[in-house]
This record gives sequence, C-alpha cells and structure tokens, in this order.
Amino acid sequence: MNAAEYAAAQWARATGAGLDPHEYRRVTEGLESVADWGPAFRRTARGYVRRAENAGSHVSAGQHLLMAARWFHVATLGPYEGADRAEAGATQATEEAVEAVGTRVAEESEAVWGPAPATAEADDALARALALLEPDARRLSGAEFTGWLRGPADAPGTVIVVPGLDSAKEEFLDLAAALLERGLAVFAMDGPGQGALRATTTKRADYHHVIGQVIDALGATRVGLVGLSLGGYYAAETAALEPRVAATATVSGPFRLEWAELPQPVRDILVQRTGGAEAARAFTDQVDLAGLAARIEGPLLTVDGGQDVIPGVTNGEPLARLAPHGTYLSVPHGDHLLGNARPDWLPVLTDWITHALTG
Repeated sequence: MNAAEYAAAQWARATGAGLDPHEYRRVTEGLESVADWGPAFRRTARGYVRRAENAGSHVSAGQHLLMAARWFHVATLGPYEGADRAEAGATQATEEAVEAVGTRVAEESEAVWGPAPATAEADDALARALALLEPDARRLSGAEFTGWLRGPADAPGTVIVVPGLDSAKEEFLDLAAALLERGLAVFAMDGPGQGALRATTTKRADYHHVIGQVIDALGATRVGLVGLSLGGYYAAETAALEPRVAATATVSGPFRLEWAELPQPVRDILVQRTGGAEAARAFTDQVDLAGLAARIEGPLLTVDGGQDVIPGVTNGEPLARLAPHGTYLSVPHGDHLLGNARPDWLPVLTDWITHALTG
C-alpha cells in the first residue's frame, strides 16, 4: 500500500479522532511513502505545541495541546519496522532522563537521549492540556492501566472509555467531551499494550482483571463502559465477568476473531502488542463472546457500521442478540469506528449510557 492509499484508508479514523480534514489532506499529500507517516504527523503535532507556548490565553494553549495530543496519537498508526522495539528503548531512556534532569524541558532531554516516542508525546500533551483546562482532572495509574479521571466529583455515574487494538485515550477525546457535557465523570484509559503503556506491557484478553483494578482505583459506585474496536470486546468481556459494571456500550467491537482470516496488518499489530506470534494466536483464540454474552446482566448497546467488513472479524450483532438486555444499532453507511457517521451514533450512545447510569 502506498502513502496515498494508506492516507485514504485512515481518513475517517483520523478525522473522527478530531483532526482537521483540510490539514490532514495537506499533511498526507506531502508523504512520499508510508514510512514518512510518523515523522510528518509528529512535526504537525509539535507545531501545535509551539502554538500553545505562544498562545495568548490558557484556554487557547490548552486547546492547542489537545490537538497536539491527537496528532501525536495518529502518528503512531503508521507502520514502520522495529517501531515497538525502538519505542521501548526510547521510553526507558526518556524515563531515565526525566529522573536525571528533573524539570528540564523536553527539548533538552531529546538532545541527550534522542526523541521520545510519539505515545509519550501524546500523553504529555494531554497532561499539559488538562492542567490548563481542567485543573481538577486526576491522573490515576496502576500496574496495567493509566489515564485521566475528569468531570464532577459528585457525578451520578462514571464512564470508563476503553481503547482497542492500536488506539489510546487520546483518540476518543470527542467522546469524552460528549459524556462530560451530559454530567458524567469520565475515565479515559490506556491498558496493556495501549498508548502510554504500549512499549512496557502486552495485551491480555481477560481484560476484566484490568477494569477491576480501574474500578478499585476510581472508588465509583455507578460505572459504565464504552469500548471501541477491540475495546468493545474488552468492555463486553468485562461486563460479563465484573458485577460492578452497570451498563456497557460497544462501538465496532468484535464478537469473534479468526486468526487465519485476519488481514496481515492486523496480525502484525497483534504479534507486536502481545509479544510474539504464538501469543498473538492464543490471544485471538480467546476473543470469542459466544459463551459470555448471556452473562451480561446489565443493559448493553452495540453499535456497528454497515460498511465495516474486516476479514476474520465477526461484528457485534450476535452479542446484542444473545445478551439478555442487548440493543443493536447498525448505521448502514458507517465504517470501522464510524468516523464517517458520528452524528448517527455518538449522541445516541452518550444519551443512552447517561440514562442507563442515572435512571
């Protein structure tokens, strides 16, 4: 796949994550190969960081940093050989640099240790944005999760936003904003093999153990889950096995995966994020909700795009049908993650889970 084809394939996902479509086109039209993806998107992200540093108000600075976080995250979607190994080394070097130099600015650290991975830059940009825009936001971290708790302390419910195969908390900022506007608290997280934890942890299919740790840390009594892409499986698996989950919504979540039929890029990512080919196959074999759907006792909303056809992936209709309180929403023209159809599902989902959590 050449750069133009790859950019076209990522169009809906990138713009759905909040990138300006005109700027996306300008950046991607300048790519000579897919290998240029990461560097080009990081340069664009750093342009927003510079805008933040020169902004005339903390609001403008915070908004620029939120946009930087989005661009840094989308930079991680471009495939380039050895990225995870290089990122692991860069992450360790960056952590050592932070410990050694304290509050020294990122540029000085980079001059000594080399560039930080884009996942770390995305994480840092989001942290700086929330410090300006939402100083009450709290960072919560554990052995297998990290993320930001946002929203009122007395919110009637807390929604955990669960990312997927190669997504992260920075990809779904618009979803978080829509939930916050409805009065809910939101915990946008990275789990094993995701976002800020990508280079230091590996994916696990029994994700309810991770969400259990998150709920313990949150101390919340009314918890909902929204899982996106592979995160939809994580959310449904958790809803079946974690009794503290009150309501669950999935977006483009798989009901089942078949390793032999999966596209090679998906298999490559699974191999990278699980720690090897054997682990990737074992992980895929576990992604099957046939025996768990009936155990989801709370309300469930499953959202699919009618144009979301990925070989080896069974979409969410069987999950909604087999769950005792499942509702199915199919958007005929929607693609994977429905970035091309946000008005058709985002208000529906956010209203639905608000009502489910507040009665």
